Amino acid sequence: MTDWLQVHRGDAPLILAFPHTGLDLADVEAGFVSPWRARRDADWWIDRLYAFAAELGATTVRTTISRSVIDVNRDPSGASLYPGMATTDLAPTTTFDGEPLYTGAPPDAAEIARRRARWFDPYHAALSAEIARLRAAHDTIVLYDAHSIRSHIPRLFDGELPQFNVGTNGGATCAPALGDAVEAICAASGLGHVRDGRFRGGWTTRHYGRPETGVHAIQMELAIRGYMDEPDVPAPGTWPPAYDPVRAAPLAAILLDIVKACLAFTHA
Repeated sequence: MTDWLQVHRGDAPLILAFPHTGLDLADVEAGFVSPWRARRDADWWIDRLYAFAAELGATTVRTTISRSVIDVNRDPSGASLYPGMATTDLAPTTTFDGEPLYTGAPPDAAEIARRRARWFDPYHAALSAEIARLRAAHDTIVLYDAHSIRSHIPRLFDGELPQFNVGTNGGATCAPALGDAVEAICAASGLGHVRDGRFRGGWTTRHYGRPETGVHAIQMELAIRGYMDEPDVPAPGTWPPAYDPVRAAPLAAILLDIVKACLAFTHA
């Protein structure tokens, strides 16, 4: 594809999407308060946590562009996915904690349109192409949108986020059997979970999840504490910790079971 859009093709009826692991600030880095702040809210190391996906024959789609440049999991119209709740925009102007991202004026409509055409549209064109390719070969496929977030962000949610946050937009984006299978594994872990809680699924899940056409989409938002140590207050020098596969192994094992359950659903 390109240096910023990474597609690994497999033949299994499963796609894993990684919309928020990117750190590349592209040609807008100079406008941010700091590169560290612009990268702070990445879904740190999620693509490494799911490194087993290729061995299962899954397709993966990943952008290396930071969500602070353009968020490919937001409604391209700019409409909020969570009306009345704090969130970030298609071209975010603040961090999750509400701190400004830009030293001067935020991107205007023309600049947002440029970023959308440059990075958002090609990402979704690639994702759409992989969905069509696999759907042509299989009656049922699963799109698994992989995310993570810090466990404590008072601006976005109260208290400590459950370890596993399963999003199906109230059951609209996938068959109940898929949501039930994923939720059962989360419950058995004893680590805490919720289905369609604070995170019901972003634009990717809601846009592509069409169970009646054989495309079932589900989002997994992980609390980052499950695979890396979180400081009380992220700061340069302490955030993020380096990825430690030994530290992450217990959670990765549970995620392997979850992804296998997604595959089993497609064959059921």
